[in-house]
Amino acid sequence: MDIALLKTFIEVNRTRHFGRAADNLFLTQSAVSARIRLLEETLGVQLFTRDRNNIQLTPGGARFLKHAESIVNAWTQACQDTTLQDERMQPLSVGAMVSLWDILLQDWIEELCAAHPDVALRAEAFSAETLIRRILDGGLDVGFMFDPPQLAELLVEELGAVGLRLVATRPGLDAATAVRQPDYVMVDWGTSFAIAHAREFPDIPAPSIHMGLGRMALSFILARGGAAYLAEPMMEPYLADRKLYTVADAPRIERQCFAVYPRGAVRRPILEEAVALVRARLSSAAAREADTAAAPQGIT
Repeated sequence: MDIALLKTFIEVNRTRHFGRAADNLFLTQSAVSARIRLLEETLGVQLFTRDRNNIQLTPGGARFLKHAESIVNAWTQACQDTTLQDERMQPLSVGAMVSLWDILLQDWIEELCAAHPDVALRAEAFSAETLIRRILDGGLDVGFMFDPPQLAELLVEELGAVGLRLVATRPGLDAATAVRQPDYVMVDWGTSFAIAHAREFPDIPAPSIHMGLGRMALSFILARGGAAYLAEPMMEPYLADRKLYTVADAPRIERQCFAVYPRGAVRRPILEEAVALVRARLSSAAAREADTAAAPQGIT
């Protein structure tokens, strides 16, 4: 059985759309359709009903789905295990949103490798949608993200919160002024941040500068001046050097972080230890923030 056929079947079921499945798999739509037809011919059963804008699994397709997922997961794990040269090493594949690597996980992987020299680690950065797809098809053991989906196949663990604060390159600004300046950078910290931001600042004009990553916004305002909501771990050294200043009356907005992994994870012990390390880092960061909340650095 061609694993690519099974992965295509799983992706069409997930998206319920041949075009979106093709985009996610970097294929043409005709190639996706041909793979599904070949799989159906091989099995001798129709897997999907193809009514316009309403692609659904047939009863046979629904029965085949759990087997396809099991085969793909087993194949992925077999590939990871087989490529290890040392039998004592434990393979572990982790993924996260780019923004989380930047503010939380880079130091974590160093700590993990120091604590577990027997772990053969593969670490990657993806969009949230790609993370979920890779976890579901067995390509990742665990993913770290904001706004996780609620899927029966996945376990979701809340780890803690990353604090976001409004900072500016000029001291003495109040929040109402900072967010109305032409150099205010609106950072995409996800859906819940956007909702909280709109609630806190309902009457501001639409910012003219939007950036997808906190690191991009940080570099931009350091070079050209301005203000942005940044993650607390990211801005700490710049507050100490007085290159950034917290906006004293701006609300602190939190983003919850989550670990996501398959319910049938085969590397559960090392997964739980890895997740516990992330939770401990978030807890320590929250404790440091509480200690300095009364007198934040960089305020004049």
